[in-house]
Amino acid sequence: MSTKTHGEVNFELSCPTPLPAKDTILLGHGSGGKLSAELIRDIFLPAFQNPVLARLDDQAIVNVNGQRLAITTDSFVVKPLFFPGGDIGSLAVHGTVNDLAMGGATPLFLSAAFIIEEGFSMDELRRVVNSLRQAAAEAGIQVVTGDTKVVEKGKGDGLFINTTGIGLVPEGVDLSADRARPGDKVLLSGSIGDHGIAILAQREGLEFETEFKTKIQSDSAALHTLVAGLLAVTRDIRCMRDPTRGGVSSTLNEIAERSRVGIELEESSLPIHEEVRGACELLGFDPLYVANEGKLIAIVAPESADAVLQAMRNHRLGKEAQIIGTVKKENPGLVTMRTPFGTTRIVDILAGDQLPRIC
Repeated sequence: MSTKTHGEVNFELSCPTPLPAKDTILLGHGSGGKLSAELIRDIFLPAFQNPVLARLDDQAIVNVNGQRLAITTDSFVVKPLFFPGGDIGSLAVHGTVNDLAMGGATPLFLSAAFIIEEGFSMDELRRVVNSLRQAAAEAGIQVVTGDTKVVEKGKGDGLFINTTGIGLVPEGVDLSADRARPGDKVLLSGSIGDHGIAILAQREGLEFETEFKTKIQSDSAALHTLVAGLLAVTRDIRCMRDPTRGGVSSTLNEIAERSRVGIELEESSLPIHEEVRGACELLGFDPLYVANEGKLIAIVAPESADAVLQAMRNHRLGKEAQIIGTVKKENPGLVTMRTPFGTTRIVDILAGDQLPRIC
């Protein structure tokens, strides 16, 4: 752990690359990066292997009496619980709705389980519950079941929320990370890094100047209406993912590996708000690795890319959308980026976690 000072800004950073560990869990195992992939590969897949799980998408799609149902589950341990642009309650709804939407599903039902630490403020619990209720109502998803547990003081860090979502997938929609093909275009629905930097700005011991605090807000939002608009334009969308933990880098590396293709990005095409860019430069972060909670990546057949891009820009959550890259047959499993200087660099997946507890 090191402490650095830049002008009036004080912050602490820990090394994002943890030492290898085989016998204990590290924070990096929850990063969405290399350690997370190893944990899934070595522990969970061997225990529960089946064709549905093996797809490793954000949701499982199963056939029940002729209906294609999508199901997903997630746990939210964000710190702090309240942040600019949202809180753990709205985030729990948005994160679950988005995982369903990335499979093309219309969200229908939600479960919500609360793990509450003894001594937690009743007023703050009401605030979180009301936020979750409002976010669910806005997304058109019903909370139909749930659970409550209380753990001893000092054992729960305030409040954790677990959610499970169920949605309905239309016929003819088949989205998966193994469907990218050479020539496909990589579309991004808007600016990256907003959520992670908003969390960082609020976290104890990490303070930015006032202009950053007032301008940077989480992008947390439910993306299902944006997805529905894209699918109404074309079914030539191969894959959609929301780049949460591990950011755009981890998401694209997963797609490149699953589809056995290369992906080449254009750095000049990446939409990044100047406030986020400045914060990342100050902290030594790369925006490609910073978490998002209201953006999606779409891999689209080249002949439909412009139509999908326009559909994104016509939606309120996609006004800053860009085509940011191309799928290549060269360098399968590798993500690269062309810089404005004409050079190319590898965009690798992180081993550890730049910023834990962001969702």
